[in-house]
Amino acid sequence: MRAIVAHAAKDIRIEDKEPRAPGPHEVQVQVVRGGICGSDLHYYNHGGFGPVKLREPMILGHEVAGRIVATGSEVTDLQSGQLVSISPSRPCEACDYCLQGMQNHCLNMRFYGSAMPFPHIQGAFRELVTASASQCADASQLSEAEAAMAEPLAVAIHAMNRAGSLVGKRVLITGCGPIGLLCVLAARAVGAVEIVATDIAPFALTMAVTAGADQTIDVSTNDSSLQAFTENKGYFDTLFECSGVASALASAIPAIKPRGTVVQLGLGGDMKLPMQAITAKELSLTGSFRFHEAFHTGVEWMKKQRIDVKPLITHTLPMADAIDAFELANDRTQAMKVHLAISA
Repeated sequence: MRAIVAHAAKDIRIEDKEPRAPGPHEVQVQVVRGGICGSDLHYYNHGGFGPVKLREPMILGHEVAGRIVATGSEVTDLQSGQLVSISPSRPCEACDYCLQGMQNHCLNMRFYGSAMPFPHIQGAFRELVTASASQCADASQLSEAEAAMAEPLAVAIHAMNRAGSLVGKRVLITGCGPIGLLCVLAARAVGAVEIVATDIAPFALTMAVTAGADQTIDVSTNDSSLQAFTENKGYFDTLFECSGVASALASAIPAIKPRGTVVQLGLGGDMKLPMQAITAKELSLTGSFRFHEAFHTGVEWMKKQRIDVKPLITHTLPMADAIDAFELANDRTQAMKVHLAISA
């Protein structure tokens, strides 16, 4: 089978790899679609991020969907030919955090396409992947493209859970990449009454309108662009910070009401926090990292047409054009979510 393998920064190759036959509780899936994520771009552009660096060749990719081609002897609820979304999250289910229901903090996590441990956890941009049946969510009512959006949608849904109820709330979202736009969709789905989104890229802001933001603000043109929302100690109940940029968080804090909630999703490196303002406003600051049960929730939301992710998918390229696809995914003037057609 073919796979997309990262060797170093700007060095990805399509190589032949041996597939693994499924065990009793596993399935083998022919991967049909894969979405290029920000972490994939970090490996492509820089060979890693922060202290996490490639130390051996690694198959990239964790946002995938495919059709089952073989099932293990103990698998009864999945069948050959079925379209499934594949969760990249494989917690051990035995450590203290897993037993407390916090599988996203598993001490022995095996997450597709991660160079954090060594040997690295190989990813899912390959023609055949063998996965646990529990990783697979039935996507038979979805298109292949929608099915491959389950993983980033799960990130947004987990963030909604971290924020608490958004019914009737005013929401600010900083950063309009794929996760920011999925937060727009998810916040609306769970009851937000008003959503304002900020970014520095005009194309991203246009996409935010498509996703359903009530207002967008280009913060690259005006340092005081959120000033109108700072009267009476703030306007928004909840902030979803999706850029990972310290200045975005700092400029947003004055626009959040006292006792509002700040949910930090963006991972851009260490950030200096405006702690005095956070303290004086009695803001709740919470992180949001990956997901677990939200993966299957996202698939169900898409199947029930509660959320439409299709407009976020701006480009689809064949696996043979992987380098072009990664370069396109880097271009914030025209691309949002770039998909790879893994199997013809």
